[in-house]
Amino acid sequence: MSTHTTPTTITGVRVVDVRFPTSLSADGSDAMNKDGDYSAAYVVLETDGPLRGHGFTFTIGRGNDLCVEAARQRALPLVGLAVDEVLDDIGGFYRRLAGDTQLRWLGPDKGVEHLALAAVMNAVWDMAARRAGKPLWRLLADMPAEELVATLDLTYLSDVLTADEAVEMLRATEPGRADRIAVLAGQGGYPCYTTSAGWLGYSDDKLRRLLNEAMDDGYDYVKLKVGADVDDDVRRLRIAREVVGPEVRIAIDANQVWDVPEAIEYLARLAEFEPYWIEEPTSPDDVLGHAAIRRAVAPIRVATGEHGMNRVLFKQLLQAEAIDFCQIDSARLASINEIIPVYLMAKKFGVPVCPHAGGVGLCELVQHLSIFDYVAVSTTLDDRITEFVDHLHEHFVEPCVVENGRYTIPAAPGYSAEMHESSLSEFAFPDGSYWAASRAALAS
Repeated sequence: MSTHTTPTTITGVRVVDVRFPTSLSADGSDAMNKDGDYSAAYVVLETDGPLRGHGFTFTIGRGNDLCVEAARQRALPLVGLAVDEVLDDIGGFYRRLAGDTQLRWLGPDKGVEHLALAAVMNAVWDMAARRAGKPLWRLLADMPAEELVATLDLTYLSDVLTADEAVEMLRATEPGRADRIAVLAGQGGYPCYTTSAGWLGYSDDKLRRLLNEAMDDGYDYVKLKVGADVDDDVRRLRIAREVVGPEVRIAIDANQVWDVPEAIEYLARLAEFEPYWIEEPTSPDDVLGHAAIRRAVAPIRVATGEHGMNRVLFKQLLQAEAIDFCQIDSARLASINEIIPVYLMAKKFGVPVCPHAGGVGLCELVQHLSIFDYVAVSTTLDDRITEFVDHLHEHFVEPCVVENGRYTIPAAPGYSAEMHESSLSEFAFPDGSYWAASRAALAS
């Protein structure tokens, strides 16, 4: 990574418990999570100069305070260090933070401690891109292969992916990167699908209205939540097919609600609607269960990954031929250090990566990941689409922009993770102005 010599030091870490009351409108509702309040453990790495690093991990309400405290503890070793010392050795400092044995014992590589590592490392990568004056996707695409691979967490992966292989894969894509960036720019950006119409708590009238809006907005793919009641899902999918017609692809998402035999039986009822994929049909940890479902429900394809706890689980899903689509989450895996190895393994196995983005700020992050994947890893857009959810973007300083069913290419330096201070003041929990007013209204 190029060095920018400055006297700047990381002077502190601020972590904010930010919660939005999405449960009131059923935004984000699905068969497993009916009343989530989209939330973020939001990290700001502060310095004695103008440079900052912004990152977060995503939750849906209660327990977000645990992630906040875990992120604060994860970040404390960075305080007092020179910015250049950290950013010129991101891989080394990732390994230092990830290797904290006392915190690691709480996982390892999973749960609250891993979510916290994601939040902190997202802030580190945001700071690195800001220092370089580039959007994160461009910073990654411009890094020499050896330099980028040195930042990656390849532990426990050598039976599938070695450092030498990773370098070779990245070097092989260097010719043509500029051409692929031009292709994205000429097409208006990276293709996406919308889940905004498909939340389970919406009425039929709202479903119809939002699907019609999605068609007007140029989407070729939509996604609906399923899994609470099969007759209800048949009705909703019939409405969806009537609105979007036979050509638009409809993905469905069960959010882990079924056992394996139940998933197979349930999907037999929904097959007439030709689902593009079934997402999270069972426990996110059940590699062999996903493989059994995939064999049984073909030609419906299987997608999973938003609750994939670490790179090792993805390795096993790929080894077991358990998934047709790999759905990494930018705030559950431990940031770029762990995400890029999954992209590289997926390429090796020929499985498209279609990131999850159903949550506050996730769309802002995944646009960078998908663009980097096309430019520097997969080199193809075949069967590759990224989720878009049209909620809460107004709270970000550099919100993602979607036009005609595509993420436009972000140009501002950083990882697009910075929130407005006014949003933090209003929705910080429990004392932000929104939550304080809500308590007062309940008490009156």
